[in-house]
Amino acid sequence: MAKNFKIIAGVEIGTSKITVLVGELTSRNLTIIGKSECQSAGVMKGVIIDAKAASNAVHTALEGAEKSAHIPIDEVILAQTGMHLQGFKTDAIVNVSSASNTVSSTDIQTACQIALSKQLPENRTIVHEIRRPFRLDGQIIANPLNIRGNRLEANYWIVHGDTNTVTNSIYIIQGYNLPILDLGLASLASGSMVTTPEDRHHGVLAIDIGAGTTDYVLYRNGAAHVTGVVPVGGNHVTNDLMLGLRTTPGQAETIKTRHGRATLHCRDKTTKVWLNGDHGIGDRPIPLQSIEQIISARISEIFEIVRKKLDIDYTPENTPAGIVLTGGTSKLEGIVDAASKAFESTARLGEFPPHILEQLRAPGYATALGLLFTGASAARGQLPPKKGGIWGLFNR
Repeated sequence: MAKNFKIIAGVEIGTSKITVLVGELTSRNLTIIGKSECQSAGVMKGVIIDAKAASNAVHTALEGAEKSAHIPIDEVILAQTGMHLQGFKTDAIVNVSSASNTVSSTDIQTACQIALSKQLPENRTIVHEIRRPFRLDGQIIANPLNIRGNRLEANYWIVHGDTNTVTNSIYIIQGYNLPILDLGLASLASGSMVTTPEDRHHGVLAIDIGAGTTDYVLYRNGAAHVTGVVPVGGNHVTNDLMLGLRTTPGQAETIKTRHGRATLHCRDKTTKVWLNGDHGIGDRPIPLQSIEQIISARISEIFEIVRKKLDIDYTPENTPAGIVLTGGTSKLEGIVDAASKAFESTARLGEFPPHILEQLRAPGYATALGLLFTGASAARGQLPPKKGGIWGLFNR
């Protein structure tokens, strides 16, 4: 007898940590029932460079997640990030075929098929096809079916990645004897959690600053318009501090956490903080202004790179909902002001929907949560029809 629920997991293989969230999916609800995090290994800038080390870390996280949920995982939704991901716009225009100029399902299907017919370069594979809103005679139409018009345009943003890189991450999950339900863009997953439908309708830019990469997605007219990845993140801030202040990586990370700021605030060169804080051997005072200068320079560079990659797709005028920041590095003091200055727009820290539990309302969970909630519809279609009774844990 087929069970009336499915256990799915959102898995993010990050540069600094592996995050797994487990959800129980019924035909009505998705409930988070388990989680696990562990230190990452064999991953650089979102790309697996040591399969064995990465496998050990991911399998440890999956095992911990199943123990936390007290039930085996059925399927996985796996996040995709890294500089190997690239995107391009493709579109197609067809003439409405009916004598009455009413758009038919055949017109829609034809336009979409032509738009998606472009061939990828060798050794590249499609990771995600993002359909932008249709246009009918130049006007944006959410659903053009049975609407009168002459020329129908289908428009897509296609994200593709290196076949070997994508396959490596899939093999790691399959090595734990788990099937993959879907691949999800990290940018779309986190963006879906920290922006509202109203934000996406008006135009908003969501930026997720992780340890090794910065993922971004620009929304327009209610849909993702452009996505991308920058191979720079919080680890680069730590590395800058280590080199600039002549510290160990651990000391640099502690300094970033305790005294880090994304904008210059300290104007007094004589203000200093202690390296270790214990006044023991090796401890020494460090100018606070130097710390802020190093961090603010790197954060500004990250935002400048993102804006340059967006090019003409981003303007403050077509993004009235502003900039939304998430990811572990977004916890830096002053980062909202830095983003506002770089993009000449309002900026804010991302907030999760009210239904997300308090213990999961941290920037580092944005991607894994987004994977679960955006992938739930695909998994829900595989569930048997309800025959009555109460769903979920109580029913079991």
